[in-house]
Amino acid sequence: MTQDSWPTPQTFAAWTIPVSVAVLTLKLLAWWLTGSVALLSDALESIVNVAAASLAYFAVWISSKPPDKKHPFGHKKAEYLSAVVEGVLIVLAAVLIIREAISALPNPHLDDSPFLGLAINMLATCLNGAWAFVLLRVGRREKSPALQASARHIFTDILTSVGVVAGLLFAMASGWLILDPIIAILVALNILWEGWKVIRHSVDGLMDVSLSDAELQAVRNGIEANLGPALQYHDLRGRRSANMIFAEFHLVVDGKMSVAAAHDICDDIEAALLNEFPGSVFVIHLEPDSELKSAST
Repeated sequence: MTQDSWPTPQTFAAWTIPVSVAVLTLKLLAWWLTGSVALLSDALESIVNVAAASLAYFAVWISSKPPDKKHPFGHKKAEYLSAVVEGVLIVLAAVLIIREAISALPNPHLDDSPFLGLAINMLATCLNGAWAFVLLRVGRREKSPALQASARHIFTDILTSVGVVAGLLFAMASGWLILDPIIAILVALNILWEGWKVIRHSVDGLMDVSLSDAELQAVRNGIEANLGPALQYHDLRGRRSANMIFAEFHLVVDGKMSVAAAHDICDDIEAALLNEFPGSVFVIHLEPDSELKSAST
């Protein structure tokens, strides 16, 4: 299947819900078989995954709606809002894990079927890993913050599961069952860090953080390749909103040039930029040669 024939981001977001429910079911079964607080903590994080998957689907659905009178620039920031909430849920999951682990420290124990429980947990982890890879690939291709945040969240879940299983195997081999709640606490600290990164990235999007240096350079290249008889451009600035960018700059032309000729230059530049950044918005402010500056910016 080629990338162009893939389903929409909304479809992938929708499928994340049943996948996360399946993973949660397997992890709860693993905990029931082992009585491990570390596996219970792993399952608690998966409960958050189900809620986060529902949020991501809602956000992608909202952001896919076209601009309207009330939202003339579209609904893309809904994805950033969803990602912020998902980051908060990741942090909440970590806090719940720490609480459960601390309560188990005085009396750590495992039940009679630890190896079967660990095998089921690893099956859930493999399912999670395959789906996270798909979501991250699609999220990057479509520049979807919601899908990328979901993928990063699932990757933290995978790290949790791998760390838990490795630690429990060592605990069973050594007889140090106290490692069960200790491992849960250590993994929860890593989850806290991942949640913070998701929140920080999403808040940047909500606060209209500037385009990256690479994106600004790509815009500059598009402008400079299509300047034609224009004399200069300056004051370039832009921001990203999900898979769209919004950029504006000033274009200096000969003061004696006709409006029609100047408009043709703007059309050529805009067409080139839209070819590089489909669906984006570019605002060009025309200025006469009296506004020439010493260097383009």
